[in-house]
Amino acid sequence: MGMSIQQIIFMVLSVIALVSALGVVLSKNPVTSVLCLIVTFFTIAGHYIMMNAQFLAVVHIIVYAGAIMVLFLYVMMLMNMNADLEPQKRNWLKYAGAISGGALLVVLVAALRDASMPALSPQSTDIGLIKNLGQTLFKQYVVPFEVSSILFLSAMVGAVVIGKKD
Repeated sequence: MGMSIQQIIFMVLSVIALVSALGVVLSKNPVTSVLCLIVTFFTIAGHYIMMNAQFLAVVHIIVYAGAIMVLFLYVMMLMNMNADLEPQKRNWLKYAGAISGGALLVVLVAALRDASMPALSPQSTDIGLIKNLGQTLFKQYVVPFEVSSILFLSAMVGAVVIGKKD
Protein backbone atom coordinates (compact mmCIF):
# COMPACT_ATOMS: atom_id res chain seq x y z
CA MET A 1 0.00 0.00 0.00
CA GLY A 2 1.73 3.13 -1.24
CA MET A 3 1.50 6.64 0.04
CA SER A 4 -0.58 9.17 -1.86
CA ILE A 5 0.85 12.41 -3.19
CA GLN A 6 -0.96 14.39 -0.45
CA GLN A 7 0.70 12.31 2.24
CA ILE A 8 4.12 12.79 0.66
CA ILE A 9 3.59 16.56 0.42
CA PHE A 10 2.38 16.61 4.03
CA MET A 11 5.45 14.69 5.21
CA VAL A 12 7.85 16.94 3.28
CA LEU A 13 6.18 20.12 4.58
CA SER A 14 6.18 18.74 8.12
CA VAL A 15 9.87 17.82 8.02
CA ILE A 16 10.79 21.24 6.63
CA ALA A 17 8.62 22.93 9.29
CA LEU A 18 10.21 20.96 12.12
CA VAL A 19 13.77 21.52 10.88
CA SER A 20 13.21 25.25 10.38
CA ALA A 21 11.50 25.53 13.79
CA LEU A 22 14.55 23.90 15.35
CA GLY A 23 16.65 26.41 13.42
CA VAL A 24 14.66 29.22 15.05
CA VAL A 25 15.38 27.91 18.53
CA LEU A 26 18.93 26.68 18.09
CA SER A 27 20.38 29.46 15.92
CA LYS A 28 22.84 31.81 17.60
CA ASN A 29 22.38 34.52 14.97
CA PRO A 30 19.04 36.37 15.36
CA VAL A 31 18.76 37.15 11.63
CA THR A 32 19.16 33.45 10.78
CA SER A 33 16.56 32.67 13.41
CA VAL A 34 14.07 35.09 11.82
CA LEU A 35 14.73 33.65 8.36
CA CYS A 36 14.09 30.14 9.70
CA LEU A 37 10.85 31.45 11.21
CA ILE A 38 9.79 32.76 7.80
CA VAL A 39 10.40 29.31 6.30
CA THR A 40 8.32 27.82 9.11
CA PHE A 41 5.48 30.24 8.35
CA PHE A 42 5.54 29.30 4.65
CA THR A 43 5.38 25.60 5.44
CA ILE A 44 2.44 26.20 7.77
CA ALA A 45 0.75 28.09 4.94
CA GLY A 46 1.37 25.03 2.77
CA HIS A 47 -0.46 22.94 5.36
CA TYR A 48 -3.37 25.40 5.23
CA ILE A 49 -3.52 25.05 1.45
CA MET A 50 -3.59 21.27 1.80
CA MET A 51 -6.57 21.64 4.16
CA ASN A 52 -8.38 23.65 1.46
CA ALA A 53 -8.12 26.90 3.43
CA GLN A 54 -6.60 29.15 0.78
CA PHE A 55 -7.72 32.41 2.39
CA LEU A 56 -6.15 31.47 5.70
CA ALA A 57 -2.90 30.57 3.92
CA VAL A 58 -2.75 33.89 2.08
CA VAL A 59 -3.56 35.91 5.19
CA HIS A 60 -0.98 33.90 7.14
CA ILE A 61 1.73 34.71 4.60
CA ILE A 62 0.79 38.39 4.34
CA VAL A 63 0.44 39.02 8.06
CA TYR A 64 3.12 36.80 9.57
CA ALA A 65 5.78 36.28 6.90
CA GLY A 66 5.28 39.79 5.61
CA ALA A 67 4.45 42.33 8.27
CA ILE A 68 5.51 40.67 11.52
CA MET A 69 8.84 39.40 10.19
CA VAL A 70 9.70 42.80 8.70
CA LEU A 71 8.93 44.30 12.10
CA PHE A 72 11.19 41.73 13.82
CA LEU A 73 14.05 42.43 11.42
CA TYR A 74 13.59 46.19 11.82
CA VAL A 75 13.73 45.94 15.62
CA MET A 76 16.81 43.72 15.47
CA MET A 77 18.56 46.20 13.20
CA LEU A 78 17.74 49.04 15.59
CA MET A 79 19.06 47.12 18.58
CA ASN A 80 22.82 46.90 18.84
CA MET A 81 23.13 43.21 19.65
CA ASN A 82 26.77 42.72 20.53
CA ALA A 83 27.89 39.53 22.24
CA ASP A 84 30.32 41.62 24.32
CA LEU A 85 27.52 43.53 26.01
CA GLU A 86 25.36 40.48 26.64
CA PRO A 87 25.64 39.18 30.19
CA GLN A 88 27.03 35.67 30.56
CA LYS A 89 24.56 33.04 31.66
CA ARG A 90 25.38 31.06 34.73
CA ASN A 91 25.70 27.28 34.55
CA TRP A 92 23.00 26.68 37.15
CA LEU A 93 20.55 28.61 34.97
CA LYS A 94 21.28 26.30 32.04
CA TYR A 95 20.76 23.25 34.25
CA ALA A 96 17.51 24.66 35.64
CA GLY A 97 16.26 25.22 32.09
CA ALA A 98 17.17 21.68 31.07
CA ILE A 99 15.48 20.20 34.14
CA SER A 100 12.30 22.24 33.69
CA GLY A 101 12.18 21.34 29.99
CA GLY A 102 12.59 17.66 30.85
CA ALA A 103 9.82 17.93 33.45
CA LEU A 104 7.54 19.51 30.85
CA LEU A 105 8.35 16.67 28.45
CA VAL A 106 7.48 14.08 31.10
CA VAL A 107 4.16 15.81 31.83
CA LEU A 108 3.27 16.00 28.11
CA VAL A 109 4.15 12.34 27.52
CA ALA A 110 2.11 11.29 30.57
CA ALA A 111 -0.86 13.38 29.44
CA LEU A 112 -0.78 12.16 25.84
CA ARG A 113 0.02 8.52 26.60
CA ASP A 114 -3.61 7.47 26.94
CA ALA A 115 -4.97 9.87 24.35
CA SER A 116 -6.56 8.34 21.30
CA MET A 117 -6.76 9.79 17.83
CA PRO A 118 -9.97 9.27 15.90
CA ALA A 119 -9.57 7.78 12.47
CA LEU A 120 -9.58 10.54 9.89
CA SER A 121 -11.22 9.84 6.60
CA PRO A 122 -10.30 12.05 3.67
CA GLN A 123 -13.25 14.20 2.80
CA SER A 124 -13.69 17.10 0.46
CA THR A 125 -14.82 20.26 2.17
CA ASP A 126 -15.38 23.74 0.88
CA ILE A 127 -15.27 25.53 4.23
CA GLY A 128 -11.98 27.35 3.66
CA LEU A 129 -12.71 28.61 0.17
CA ILE A 130 -12.71 32.37 -0.32
CA LYS A 131 -16.10 32.31 -2.07
CA ASN A 132 -17.80 30.67 0.91
CA LEU A 133 -16.03 32.97 3.35
CA GLY A 134 -17.23 36.00 1.41
CA GLN A 135 -20.80 34.67 1.29
CA THR A 136 -20.83 34.17 5.05
CA LEU A 137 -19.10 37.47 5.78
CA PHE A 138 -21.40 39.62 3.65
CA LYS A 139 -24.68 37.84 4.40
CA GLN A 140 -24.60 36.58 7.97
CA TYR A 141 -22.00 38.94 9.51
CA VAL A 142 -22.46 42.13 7.51
CA VAL A 143 -23.16 44.39 10.51
CA PRO A 144 -20.08 43.35 12.55
CA PHE A 145 -18.02 43.62 9.35
CA GLU A 146 -19.19 47.20 8.74
CA VAL A 147 -18.70 48.16 12.40
CA SER A 148 -15.13 46.87 12.30
CA SER A 149 -14.48 48.79 9.07
CA ILE A 150 -15.69 52.00 10.74
CA LEU A 151 -13.40 51.23 13.69
CA PHE A 152 -10.41 50.79 11.36
CA LEU A 153 -11.30 53.98 9.50
CA SER A 154 -11.44 55.96 12.75
CA ALA A 155 -8.08 54.48 13.81
CA MET A 156 -6.52 55.56 10.50
CA VAL A 157 -7.95 59.07 10.83
CA GLY A 158 -6.65 59.24 14.39
CA ALA A 159 -3.19 58.14 13.28
CA VAL A 160 -3.14 60.82 10.57
CA VAL A 161 -4.28 63.50 13.03
CA ILE A 162 -1.63 62.48 15.56
CA GLY A 163 1.02 62.37 12.84
CA LYS A 164 0.11 65.85 11.50
CA LYS A 165 0.40 67.60 14.86
CA ASP A 166 3.60 69.63 15.18
